[in-house]
Amino acid sequence: MKKLIVTGSSGLIGSEVVSYFTTQGWAVWGIDNNMRADFFGPQGDTRWNQKRLEATFPNFKHVELDIRNRPDVIRFIAEIKPDAIVHTAAQPSHDLAASRPFDDFDVNAVGTLNLLEANRLCNPETPFVHMSTNKVYGDAPNELQLVELPTRWDFASPDYANGIKEDFRIDQSKHSLFGASKVAADVMVQEYGRYFGMPTCCLRGGCLTGPNHSGVELHGFLSYLIRCNLEGRKYTIFGYKGKQVRDNIHSIDVVLFIRAFLEKPRLAEVYNIGGGRENSISILEAFELISSISGKKMVYDYLDKNRQGDHICYISDLSKMKAHYPNWGITKDLRTTFEEIHEAWVRRAAN
Repeated sequence: MKKLIVTGSSGLIGSEVVSYFTTQGWAVWGIDNNMRADFFGPQGDTRWNQKRLEATFPNFKHVELDIRNRPDVIRFIAEIKPDAIVHTAAQPSHDLAASRPFDDFDVNAVGTLNLLEANRLCNPETPFVHMSTNKVYGDAPNELQLVELPTRWDFASPDYANGIKEDFRIDQSKHSLFGASKVAADVMVQEYGRYFGMPTCCLRGGCLTGPNHSGVELHGFLSYLIRCNLEGRKYTIFGYKGKQVRDNIHSIDVVLFIRAFLEKPRLAEVYNIGGGRENSISILEAFELISSISGKKMVYDYLDKNRQGDHICYISDLSKMKAHYPNWGITKDLRTTFEEIHEAWVRRAAN
């Protein structure tokens, strides 16, 4: 039986990785210490997801381990000697990073380094998949010329018709401290691939979403927005007229790409992973879509101040991913994704 270690296993992508690979016959160890609850309070708590995984998958084992603890990380990876590592654990919020910079950097950058070095010491041929972020580009995408449409911003140049490619610059822009810590991790993952010849990849995610997301205002765009609609809670739009655009990818499509990479790993690769243009949506458009599903009007107010380092328009160009792994593609469209998230919040509210 193949062995997989997943960090952040109670989170959105981590839990999807656990669910998928356990059903494929892998033995999976999930590292998670529920630090999301520390970061975001009770609404960010992921213990419910941990308990769901433990109850559902007999070949899953939860491990209460802090990735900042270097000796314990090294001991654990040496003990398990996994066939693959998928690293999804992170401090994911711009705003929180500004108030807790040491925690942010220690989790995102130092934690990633601990895992990489442990893997190199114990099993350097093991593929290492890192969930990075499109925030490594900082606010440089905002320098692109945009056109304002009735419900969204869009790129003016046909060069960006399919979105932003992996060769877009990552320096000389404002990232937020979160973005900066993720740059450090992203480059380190690449460096372990290039310098040591290890199979690694960085997945620079746009909006990763799905029904198992514990969305909160500071992180989890669609999950939180849909929850607000369901509960009649006021949603705050931060600047850009509510026309800011994100491309959204369902967590299962992220996992299917991870599977493709693990089947044919490459060295030091970088991929922009998102829903692409077809799964892109603005906040105003998201209001309309969820209202059509729930039958409830969106309650919101507008703050004429955007978050620092926030993107006005971001769409992932998926060309490189599809070229390297032609059998991979988006399987969940936006409406299906919205419906699944809405149903998940309805179920949680009933329990």
